Amino acid sequence: MNFNARLLRVADEAEARAELAKVGCHAAGINIMSAKAVFRLVKLENVPAKAANLLKQTFLAKGGEAALARGTADLSAAASDVLLCGTLKQYRLALAQLAQQPWGLPAVATAVAAALAAAEGFPERRYAWPGRELAIRPGRTVVMGILNVTPDSFSDGGRYNVLDAALRHAEEMAADGADVIDIGAESTRPYGATAVSAAEEMERLLPVVERVLAAVPLPVSVDTYKAAVAEEALKLGAHLVNDVWGLQRDEAMAGVVARYGVPVVVMHNQEGTAYAGDVLAAVAAFLRRSVGIAAAAGVPAANVIVDPGIGFGKTAAHNLAVLNRLDELKALGCPILLGTSRKRFVGTALGGLPADDRVEGTAATVACGIMRGASIVRVHDVKAMARVARMTDAIMTEAMDNG
Repeated sequence: MNFNARLLRVADEAEARAELAKVGCHAAGINIMSAKAVFRLVKLENVPAKAANLLKQTFLAKGGEAALARGTADLSAAASDVLLCGTLKQYRLALAQLAQQPWGLPAVATAVAAALAAAEGFPERRYAWPGRELAIRPGRTVVMGILNVTPDSFSDGGRYNVLDAALRHAEEMAADGADVIDIGAESTRPYGATAVSAAEEMERLLPVVERVLAAVPLPVSVDTYKAAVAEEALKLGAHLVNDVWGLQRDEAMAGVVARYGVPVVVMHNQEGTAYAGDVLAAVAAFLRRSVGIAAAAGVPAANVIVDPGIGFGKTAAHNLAVLNRLDELKALGCPILLGTSRKRFVGTALGGLPADDRVEGTAATVACGIMRGASIVRVHDVKAMARVARMTDAIMTEAMDNG
């Protein structure tokens, strides 16, 4: 007999419930089974040995698994990374018990529960300003159009650093399907960029921000890591701040964002491309610090968007790994912005193509990024990438609706 065996991909409990319904399970059975049908692998770092041992015992007792460093059992290792394996039901049972245990395990339980909840839910956000709004919601990826008013940006330097040209391009991007315009006046590419003073950056940026705000009915983001520049742009009415140093270069930036009550994109960045361990671990740790800095300054959690910093402090191999594993950053509980447009790693993967010939490669990264969890894509070629986003959204929405 041919039983037509297939392997199913179940991303979350909602999809598990849909699959159970298809085989005719009773509603009560679906309620019982859905948490058993979703498997999760959670990694924790640097858990003290005593806590790690008790963590393992608890998971084993609930039917799950936990992998530790070999020296943890005899306490010859002071701490261990921990790999937890189990169904959602097993996690719920184990975490409830861990919340009552000693040696810091309640904090471990809280961290794991938060990561699981973030993976299950979508970080939906709605921002509104007079005459403008921005919605981050399931099934509709936000397209952020790039407006560089610099003479030396890697892909379009000098094309839009004249006020009229910048305004025409912003209007064109709005017509082509952009949801937000991101304006930058200093090239931040990690190779060969010329740093500029805050005064020079404002001289380039502020006239363009003012004109775009008056002419284009979209939210405007300012791409800067300098608090003074961000504040002047926000005074003019800019709606978002995009900080390529994740609030960690200018210590005044978080306070500015908090005072003006605007959303902020915090991006991973570093000098050089050396990592002591896994690149995704480093990116996630950096972004957690940024989220913490924002919270300490009074920025609401709902106003923080994270960006893994594709192309910044990373080799081509790192960039591909981050893109392929982007969904690991869902555990941060924030919308994910992805900026891969025309970047060097795309050209490298395609045999050395120049920046102006990377549209198809960028399209692949946009589609992959959305399927891995990106809620916002930052792009140069708005018309083409908006179509890629809409098509990818349609595929994913259809998959969610029909299984």
